[in-house]
Amino acid sequence: MPVMTTTDSAQKNLLDPGFELTLRPMRYPDFYERYRDAIKNTWTVEEVDLHSDVADLAKLSPGEQHMIGRLVAFFATGDSIVSNNLVLTLYKHINSPEARLYLSRQLFEEAVHVQFYLTLLDTYLPDPADRAAAFDAVEEIPSIREKAQFCFKWMAVFDGEGAEKIDRLESKADRRRFLLNLICFAACIEGLFFYGAFAYVYWFRSRGLLHGLATGTNWVFRDETMHMNFAFEVVDTVRKEEPELFDAELEQQVTDMLKEAVAAELQFGRDLCGEGLPGMNTESMREYLECVADQRLQRLGFPPVYGSSNPFSFMELQGVQELTNFFERRPSAYQVAVEGTVGFDDDF
Repeated sequence: MPVMTTTDSAQKNLLDPGFELTLRPMRYPDFYERYRDAIKNTWTVEEVDLHSDVADLAKLSPGEQHMIGRLVAFFATGDSIVSNNLVLTLYKHINSPEARLYLSRQLFEEAVHVQFYLTLLDTYLPDPADRAAAFDAVEEIPSIREKAQFCFKWMAVFDGEGAEKIDRLESKADRRRFLLNLICFAACIEGLFFYGAFAYVYWFRSRGLLHGLATGTNWVFRDETMHMNFAFEVVDTVRKEEPELFDAELEQQVTDMLKEAVAAELQFGRDLCGEGLPGMNTESMREYLECVADQRLQRLGFPPVYGSSNPFSFMELQGVQELTNFFERRPSAYQVAVEGTVGFDDDF
């Protein structure tokens, strides 16, 4: 694979094939700042106290226990798909050393999430057979299998699954397929599937239950939001460099993708909610998912399609409290300091 020189890189776009190594002068300083912000966001699974959750689980109704079992099963598989896509696709084709720094950090965060979900499974599902079924959710649970198949269709993460895999982004068609992968990752998986799952967790928290799960989810929520925003910034950068890619065809493909994601996530909601639980049912989840999907489309510069409102006040509160006030609340116990400065125009 050819390596770009500093002279070559001045002529290159973010998705041009190659392996850019030059960090001076920085071409994409925003990606580097996002990497630095992520370092400040360090947390460990050992900080999450799940002891009170065990007593809460015994208080739950059979329907609520079913919901929790399905949630942890999805969590256990969802971030594994994301991690594979990071390594096999995004790191390979986003040709910026600043962006690859961020993606390296993101991969670490996804590993922490997987560890958190492993700990949840070990704590919440004491029966080894139940744990084994949860880990094999893509095969064992139809509503989770449908979401996984959606991911494989649009992302082509694994050989033999979904769309044709791309070795090099040589053509406009290659770049379009890569953009669909990236948008599926950001808008549908991180930005819809996980946001749907988080809503169930915060519904329990609004009732004073499962505080350990909510605490860990707070930190995962913040990580996933940063991941999504980074991916959207990559999309914005490609739009500036190659605006011809963002035509009516791409808009229709992305709109169809979000509609499919909402349908898959709603099927998961039917599995979780059954005939409905107090304050949580399939209809309210449908409204929430449609609202979130419209937000993702608008962030991508495409018109919304649903016009639904968010029925969950606890999710609006979540966005205010956890994303803006985190560093003020736990600066000494949690935030890792980042020192030093970087001049973006410096040479080696």
